[in-house]
Amino acid sequence: MSNVTIALGSLALMLIFIYGGLHVAITLGLLSFIGVWLMRGDPEIAASLLAQAASDSIASHIFGVVPLFVLTGFLVAYADIGKDAFEVANQAFRRIRGGLGVATVAANAIFAAITGISIASAAVFSRVAVPQMLRFGYQPRFAVGVVAGSSVLGMLIPPSLLMILYGFLSDQSVGDLFTAGILPGLILAVAFAVVIIGMAYLRPTMVFLDGKPQDVDTGELMPLSEMAAKFVPIVVLIASILGGIYAGFFTATEAGAVGALVALLIAVLKRKLTLRSFWGVLTETGHVTVSVSFLIICANIYTRMLAMSGTPQAMLEWMSMAGLGVVAFMLIYVLIIILLGTVIDSTSILLIVLPLMLPMAQQFDLNLIWFGVITVVAVEIGLLTPPFGLSAYVIKSTLGNTLDIRLGDIFRGTAPFTLTMLAVLLLLMAFPQISLVLLK
Repeated sequence: MSNVTIALGSLALMLIFIYGGLHVAITLGLLSFIGVWLMRGDPEIAASLLAQAASDSIASHIFGVVPLFVLTGFLVAYADIGKDAFEVANQAFRRIRGGLGVATVAANAIFAAITGISIASAAVFSRVAVPQMLRFGYQPRFAVGVVAGSSVLGMLIPPSLLMILYGFLSDQSVGDLFTAGILPGLILAVAFAVVIIGMAYLRPTMVFLDGKPQDVDTGELMPLSEMAAKFVPIVVLIASILGGIYAGFFTATEAGAVGALVALLIAVLKRKLTLRSFWGVLTETGHVTVSVSFLIICANIYTRMLAMSGTPQAMLEWMSMAGLGVVAFMLIYVLIIILLGTVIDSTSILLIVLPLMLPMAQQFDLNLIWFGVITVVAVEIGLLTPPFGLSAYVIKSTLGNTLDIRLGDIFRGTAPFTLTMLAVLLLLMAFPQISLVLLK
């Protein structure tokens, strides 16, 4: 049995094991161990590879960015910054038809610039935005679709946990990835807003219960002092995290520490955090960090096994013999990611696909920062697609039985936003300068 056959067999087994319920990290580590054992015929060599990869994977101080941004995200959630962002955005778009939907997208974009976690956005705005939209006569399917669709901004607009993971796996600058995600994230947010307004005017029955929008401008206008009190902490937090990175004051890792400190101060000043809840935040941060660390270690092991097998080179030779160029490679790559997104989560997709595809992208001399933006957008589409669609499940779990909204309704509500993401993805693939212009 050739080394390439062993590696390809491990890919097939991986999908079977993951779909059967085995944890992704355990699957990667187990198959890597077995693969090296079969290639070298010595279990001790396989065990040594496991030990070395575990030591090398997260030894760098750069890895500190993960727990720091996770901690920032949890503190921001406790400080009700998502709710404040929605209330301010609602005031800004109160006179626009479909304004609550646009406000949800705007608030998600703001929230994304602080937390970088799509699932957190889906959970927060399910509680904040959906009840408000239902109150003003929006279709339940549309309300949950807007929340699910705009929640993906959390993984594209920096800081993004998915981009941090991509940076580790591809050995690229996290700061450059953050910069490259700004313009695509804003374009996607604007595209969502345009789609919402277009639906509200052209297909009102899809947006409103009776096809006629209720006047969302019935509430009292929020005083400027109150708007400032809600918005200033948001600006301070975003400026402290992203402003420091782009101004060159500190690295992405140091920005995570600054963001965590500022988020902690805001939560304390707003009296949203007690000693007991702070301990809970630290505990949850530890759980997430350990989970991500384990995933990165096992992904590193699997990457080494694939490199040892020569599979990336063999696949590149096959594509060259078949006459497939860069365009075909990118289309196949994106299609694989979107199909995987229907059955497994975003992190798992990166860990499975990148070890195989990154060497091929390098052989095609593709810009790996741009490649990372394309990867993140394609992976995030999987959060909206059935049957897995993690954002849809988070929204359903968050709403519980309080609203008569089925999982199928959520997926149907996300359809316009999924199509919008596909259009933006094609735009970013056709014009790489969109992602790279801020790096020049």
